[in-house]
Amino acid sequence: MYRLLKQEGSARRGEFQTVHGTVQTPAFMNVATAGAIKGAVSAYDLKNLDCQVQLCNTYHLHLRPGDETVKKLGGIRNFTRWSGPVLTDSGGFQVFSLAKLRNITEAGVTFASHIDGHKIFMGPEESMRIQSNLGSTIAMAFDECVENPAEYGYAKASCERTTRWLERCKTEMKRLNAAEGTINPQQLLFGINQGCTFEDLRVEHMKNIAEMDLDGYAIGGLAVGEPTHEMYRIIETVEPYMPRNKIRYLMGVGTPANILEAVHRGVDLFDCVMPSRNARHGHAFTSLGCRNLLNAKYELDEAPLDETCDCPTCRGFSRAYLHHLFKAGEMLAMRLTVMHNLYFYNNLMKKIRNALDAGNYEEFYRSNREPLGKRI
Repeated sequence: MYRLLKQEGSARRGEFQTVHGTVQTPAFMNVATAGAIKGAVSAYDLKNLDCQVQLCNTYHLHLRPGDETVKKLGGIRNFTRWSGPVLTDSGGFQVFSLAKLRNITEAGVTFASHIDGHKIFMGPEESMRIQSNLGSTIAMAFDECVENPAEYGYAKASCERTTRWLERCKTEMKRLNAAEGTINPQQLLFGINQGCTFEDLRVEHMKNIAEMDLDGYAIGGLAVGEPTHEMYRIIETVEPYMPRNKIRYLMGVGTPANILEAVHRGVDLFDCVMPSRNARHGHAFTSLGCRNLLNAKYELDEAPLDETCDCPTCRGFSRAYLHHLFKAGEMLAMRLTVMHNLYFYNNLMKKIRNALDAGNYEEFYRSNREPLGKRI
């Protein structure tokens, strides 16, 4: 259940209560694709990095080790040893981004595994069953993520099909939650708004899915190559039609500056692989902007990554040491920088919440939007 505590402009401060714990929002979900953060970071590490929610990938866990295997091992939380809430995506995005050959019908999608090419069928019911086996706190509805730019007619038909799929997801989840042996009988369902960058499709689709009274609502199909101003325009278009008393999730976004802008426009929840992916390539987010640790200027720099940061990496290691680790190809370089970036994101969310609590988010937003978007 989502509780709106206060609002400043469109920016919202809230709490999201789940069977696995209460999430303070706005919040960032740390992406553990196959049950672990890439860069050798475990669930135990996440607890020390102020993580609130772990996000795991339905498609990847279905392929390896298999959702039935995870169920036999007690579900994704027991499997990974993460004690807090877990969100699993539906697999829809991976079907459309990773599968080279796919056939979409009303029933669902037939596609080839990106691992070994074997054929897989996934529709709304299959996605719900996989996520039920994983036992996540929140399951995402199965949807079609259409590429931008898209042809209007196809985008319209896709939205209508996604709505019909959502109805099937809701029916199947109700059945699964009542079934004997279900790991999490209180699993929550989020619907996903689609419609590419067409304002009328976005609004109509949001109106339709809002009527279903789901546990939360996501904006999908953005941050997939369209200009940033287009993403902000769509958020502003959709936001007035999103239920005020339900949590709002912007999928796959983004940079610290993106998050600051999206909170300003009324979003509560975020996820993105960017902090861990960029870290593995030597890019560290800081309060002054993004540092490239491969640059020679850090060779003799004894300062921490961010002098205002209290993460384990900044407390213990210098830019010079991290620069050396990357140049030497040491795995520790990735681990330490991933830990810093995740802490930075989670701490940024805490600062945003504190600003909202104090009633000065507008000031925080205006003073941080430029430095957070810089490359040092």
